[in-house]
Amino acid sequence: MATWPVQEAKTRFSEMIEQALTKGPQTITRHGASRAVVLSMKDYLALEALRPDFKAHLLGGPKVDDFSIERDSDTGREIDL
Repeated sequence: MATWPVQEAKTRFSEMIEQALTKGPQTITRHGASRAVVLSMKDYLALEALRPDFKAHLLGGPKVDDFSIERDSDTGREIDL
């Protein structure tokens, strides 16, 4: 994955987009640390296709059909009112 300092990414933005289309994701750095990634639309849509929607996320959780709770038979302490 190619890396671009933010100033170079600004001045050569068209070239960076073209490389994202032909060579894959492009990383933008600021002060040596990765800050952003430029993806082609094809790569972005492929990532989006892998992410489940919210309904699927909720339905994919642990099953609780046979969930039962046993209560403690302790009634607590006696108090004078």
